[in-house]
Amino acid sequence: MKLFPSTAIALALTAAAPVAAQQAAAPAPAPAPAAPVATNAPVSMETPPKLIVMISVDQFSADLFAEYRAQFTGGLARLESGVVFPSGYQSHAATETCPGHSTILTGARPYRTGIIANDWTDFGVARADKTIYCAEDPSVPGSSSKDYTVSDKHLKVSTLGEWMKLANPASRVVSIAGKDRAAVMMGGHKIDELWYFWDKTRSFQSYAGRQAPARVNQINALVTERLAEARQGMDVPAFCKSRQQAYNLGTVTVGAGTFERKAGDLRGFKASPEFDDAVVTLAGSLAIDMKLGQGAAPDLLIVGASATDYVGHGLGTEGSEMCLQMFALDQKLGELFSLLDSTGVDYAVALTADHGGTDIPERNQAHGAPEAARVQATAVASAIGKQVQTALKLDAQPLTGGSFGDVYIDPKLSKKARAAVQAEAIKAYRAHPQVQAVYTGAEIAATPMPKGPPETWTLLERARASYDPARSGDLYVVLHPRIVPIATPGPGYASTHGSIWDYDRRVPILFWRKGMTGFEHPLSVETVDIAPTLAGLLHVPVPVEIDGHCLDLDAGAASTCAK
Repeated sequence: MKLFPSTAIALALTAAAPVAAQQAAAPAPAPAPAAPVATNAPVSMETPPKLIVMISVDQFSADLFAEYRAQFTGGLARLESGVVFPSGYQSHAATETCPGHSTILTGARPYRTGIIANDWTDFGVARADKTIYCAEDPSVPGSSSKDYTVSDKHLKVSTLGEWMKLANPASRVVSIAGKDRAAVMMGGHKIDELWYFWDKTRSFQSYAGRQAPARVNQINALVTERLAEARQGMDVPAFCKSRQQAYNLGTVTVGAGTFERKAGDLRGFKASPEFDDAVVTLAGSLAIDMKLGQGAAPDLLIVGASATDYVGHGLGTEGSEMCLQMFALDQKLGELFSLLDSTGVDYAVALTADHGGTDIPERNQAHGAPEAARVQATAVASAIGKQVQTALKLDAQPLTGGSFGDVYIDPKLSKKARAAVQAEAIKAYRAHPQVQAVYTGAEIAATPMPKGPPETWTLLERARASYDPARSGDLYVVLHPRIVPIATPGPGYASTHGSIWDYDRRVPILFWRKGMTGFEHPLSVETVDIAPTLAGLLHVPVPVEIDGHCLDLDAGAASTCAK
């Protein structure tokens, strides 16, 4: 399988890229790497690192980490030698990409960040499409939630990068991700470079008006070159062979693939190790070009690796495809860390995920989860909406939303009519055999903010951590565990996440710094603890109220949090 050159080789893209791309990009020579540094050199945790590398692996559940950690030999193996929190939690209810990423570098849960889901409904927005995408600017004329201008305007809070710049304006923030919402929600409002993959152009893009550095142009040229080529399947390591079993889901077969694809297949490119390869290569190249960590102030490099999510959605979490993805990601992160080692920069790494995920119901059933099933989300929502409309003799369907999560009642109805719709909708949803619970917005808002270990929170408390009265629905619907709201699988859509259950909430949280005394913490923590922990490591004050707290990473003497 032909992937991108290693991150180190990619720095010499003048030789690797096509001649036309070289002439168009006019790259500056890459700086010569410094002599390698010993990764076990003594380090004082009292001394702030010069560079923070924050990595989010989309849909990298705690279950996946536990399943494959014994097989890691590259970058993930290095992180395992540091401080390991195997039971991290995206503690809120709406376990989707945008809210999950909004917690990682803000220290705030979604009720505070305002990012309650990937999409929500705003009946007051001045356009026909009332759906709001979390990383768009809906005020742009002619825009919609599917054809949008990327923006950070919906994120209500500041990020670690902003705290760093407040403490020292010379700090730089670079955010690179496979998805715009990952780059934006972790990067925040004050970034120096922000690049995400844009399907329409099949290339890395940024905010309008930003000039692309030469390396971005070169990586884009490589993406174009790779997409134009057919791809052979990967060799299957021995530890993946036991997982290589095909499941015929009707229109698609999953479970035994090796990432072979036809020329020009963008979906196949993104749902494979090639996609993370491109993202990590770009991040490493920019780190070298910008000499991150080599200035007077500490810098922040953010990497959002998205391929695991696309693999999970399209192919499930337990086949040969995910096994190969874990193998390739481990090796690619190893390349990135080796590159950073070569600069001599004292850097620290944190890695987590925006949410977990569940496998395809068919394989879950075969693996001993008989409750796993599929449901047609849009059909359920439509049927219940029509049922309520008929029962109350309304002129129009009064509900907006899917079969689970936020459901909105038409605001044009009178107060009395809205109350009647709410009561009828609750009755209809609770009667559905695959619905676990239904909560009203008033019930959620009246619930005290949860405290204590996140695995002990009630379902209502989990919903409270996601609730923003200006953006959340009138109802919140919870499906039973292992119910996948995809009735008919198709290319790219075989399973999903987004539920209130722990398989979607639990993610690993890993910290590493050269010479760090490693240990594993058995108790649960939250992703909102990452930002204050990194701030403590940097000796940077947290200037705002947050939900997280600093985690002590020093197993030796003084706490890294007591500054």
